[in-house]
Amino acid sequence: METQNDEWVSKTQKKKQMDELQDLGVELTHLSNETLKKISLPEDLYEAIREYKKITSNGAIKRQRQYIGRLMRDVDAAPIRDFLAKLKGDNQAHNAFLQRVEQARSRLLEQDDALTQFIADYPYADVSVLRTLIRNARKEQQENKPPKNFRALYQELKSTMEQSSHSVDDIAV
Repeated sequence: METQNDEWVSKTQKKKQMDELQDLGVELTHLSNETLKKISLPEDLYEAIREYKKITSNGAIKRQRQYIGRLMRDVDAAPIRDFLAKLKGDNQAHNAFLQRVEQARSRLLEQDDALTQFIADYPYADVSVLRTLIRNARKEQQENKPPKNFRALYQELKSTMEQSSHSVDDIAV
């Protein structure tokens, strides 16, 4: 029955894989509906997860958990694992990116010529918005005000730098 190319997998190994998929599915039940929408889940799996959140009976929870596990077998789990890792902060590349954004913000606030270098690295960045945010963030720090513009500067830098990484990916393809 099995061809020579098929790799034999023990029953124990199959059960372990199914349990891991079920656990991954249950992990999804802890996410908000808005976060779940960001993952491209099949509609039936999305609905099963939403139903799981409504159930209070222990027996029904167990059955729904098993159902989610069965639905997870038909889904590519790698993107889901990557998304969850990014949410948890386990993704080293993403953490390194966030640190680069933080360093760029620090340089921009400390050095006047750092904006020129940033614009050279990211030519499509909105210079006027950046100048305004830098000026306002410096003023906030001097006056010990809440860091509204400090945070806004971080978000602006992050979106600019993300846009750059996406455009590089598009060119490479």
